[in-house]
Amino acid sequence: MWKEYSKWFLGRKLEDFLRDKAWNYKDDICILASYYLYKVTGDEDYRKYILDSAKYLLKDDGTIINWSEDNIDKISFGKSLYALYDLTKDEKYRDAYLKVYGNFSTYPRTCTGNFWHKNIYPNQVWLDGLYMGQPFYAAVSEEIGEDKTADIIGQFVKAEEMLYNPALDLYMHAVDCSKEAEWADKTTGQSPAVWLRAEGWYLMALCDVYEILRDRTPEAEKLIPLLRKAISGIMKYQVPETKMFLQVVDRADLEGNYSETSGSAMVAYALMKGARLGMLDAGDALRGKEVLDGIRDTYLKKEGDEIHLYGICASAGLGPGPDNRTDRTGLPDYYLSEKQMTDNQHGAAASLMAWSEYLRVTE
Repeated sequence: MWKEYSKWFLGRKLEDFLRDKAWNYKDDICILASYYLYKVTGDEDYRKYILDSAKYLLKDDGTIINWSEDNIDKISFGKSLYALYDLTKDEKYRDAYLKVYGNFSTYPRTCTGNFWHKNIYPNQVWLDGLYMGQPFYAAVSEEIGEDKTADIIGQFVKAEEMLYNPALDLYMHAVDCSKEAEWADKTTGQSPAVWLRAEGWYLMALCDVYEILRDRTPEAEKLIPLLRKAISGIMKYQVPETKMFLQVVDRADLEGNYSETSGSAMVAYALMKGARLGMLDAGDALRGKEVLDGIRDTYLKKEGDEIHLYGICASAGLGPGPDNRTDRTGLPDYYLSEKQMTDNQHGAAASLMAWSEYLRVTE
């Protein structure tokens, strides 16, 4: 059923999103899902979906659409550009992703040396940002011969130190190194809740960066215990009925808490990819498949000639953001108040990325 959904979503639904709103990181993970599926299956449909999407990311003159500097979510555009160059060898895509990469040289950092999230979120490190920036940073630095290993590994290590909550054996969504944000704990700087998708971004980032660096430097081995620790923690909170994980991971007591698709799919991806790469035990691939099957059985629904994926948190963040919101407190009830969106890119793409890993480990 995932194959049928992949063709429906990537072939029919994705372009609706691209026409409706300017390119953003949610579209990047859709492109990655299609790229991974093309690599594992050789099905030319997946290549076509990527090439058909390119006009929404890059103008004919090479201008990146919706680009802005010092925004880690926009750094993620480099992943799509990297995939497009790999598929076409058209130098305009390489020129564009090198421009994105160049932003790293002046990108603002916290006092710990981590890239901060955005200019509107100064001094803040979000788990989301590790996925948006680090795999692309690793891939291009290796390609052009710049040794950034110590910086990349160091940012993971510092993030783990700042965001890990030993009482829960989980990771908080974000930390404000200045401790000035309204949501920040005045002692730790941490945000007050464990959001599933943030955990998922972190897990995927660890796997993807390790895959890039493992044959190039023994320093990549430092990512293995980080992944094992994070997986060990979150698996304690798996929902028995759905085999998924809750939107607010550790708060099964909260009314309205629900098994959430996107973050669960990211955990499934990390379990299967981590096992494939030798970061996790071989049996973890089966646990990843169990999570993916749980998403399918719970939320993937055939409806007429369409298939829809439910249970996806549309968006979540911290602080006022560009819309000057007052509700993004980082408290558990805030995450539960954010709307769910059927076939949202976060959930669809993450599920298809996980399915690509399933295809790899079962072939």
